[in-house]
Amino acid sequence: MSALIDDLLYFSRFSHVELTRESVNLNALVESVIGDNETETSGRNVVWKRTPLPRVWGDRSLLRQVLVNLVSNALKYSRKSDPAEIEIGVQESGPQETVLFVRDNGAGFDSRYAGKLFGVFQRMHKASEFEGTGIGLASVRRIIARHGGKTWAEGKVGKGATFYFSLATAPTSPVSSVRKS
Repeated sequence: MSALIDDLLYFSRFSHVELTRESVNLNALVESVIGDNETETSGRNVVWKRTPLPRVWGDRSLLRQVLVNLVSNALKYSRKSDPAEIEIGVQESGPQETVLFVRDNGAGFDSRYAGKLFGVFQRMHKASEFEGTGIGLASVRRIIARHGGKTWAEGKVGKGATFYFSLATAPTSPVSSVRKS
């Protein structure tokens, strides 16, 4: 119950916290998130597939939370896969928008219910199968929406899932009031 209350408070905070937009190095964020999951991957056969990611325009700490949630889910739902394959990459990148994805070869979901995935407390699997509060993907959607982007997912039961999100591409010319991470 405590974890649920903490997650709800955290979810609520995403609506009120002011965004600090800057040019964000997604490659560094991904490395950090993967490093933070070393205990989760210890003793597992996890194959990481990554392509170079572009810089995006957004709030570094909130975008890190998006990656934390998506990578944690990929690890969780691919726990029974050997090897677990987790891919983080770019579907499209243009001058205005970048579409990124996190893909796994885990439990997947019935694509008929893809629209429910990003709702609070919406789960496609029993809590006895996979732990969690049902707040993570709702948080991802809220953060990306605050950035002006979109979220969506594709999956097949037993074949894995892919979660997509779009973000504004970082400006290429330096802006004096913007930090680079």
